Amino acid sequence: QVELVESGGGLVQAGGSLRLSCAASGRTFAMYTMGWFRQTPGKEREFVSSISWNSANTYYADSVKGRFTISRDNTNNRVYLQMNSLNPEDTAVYYCAAALRGNTVTGFRSWGQGTQVTVSS
Repeated sequence: QVELVESGGGLVQAGGSLRLSCAASGRTFAMYTMGWFRQTPGKEREFVSSISWNSANTYYADSVKGRFTISRDNTNNRVYLQMNSLNPEDTAVYYCAAALRGNTVTGFRSWGQGTQVTVSS
């Protein structure tokens, strides 16, 4: 099982940017599809973005398409989420997640503890 630790959250004004980072340890990082999810109080966790093991394929929720970019560094066991043009609706706890290779937007079984992103208007 892979262990995941997120960082990079914080408070930002609307229109600003943040870059989330997730460090993975444990089994071979390249075995995993990596993803980002987010959750606000009272709502279910929702898919944000994912990336295949070799970065060949990326997927985005419609709400973030064109504003967020996912990337990964298999050498250093990290996955990133660059978030631009943030708006208050992006405020949430963001979670890094891992799924076995072959999964795309579902099948995530390992989760980090989350990092808070707050966007002020």
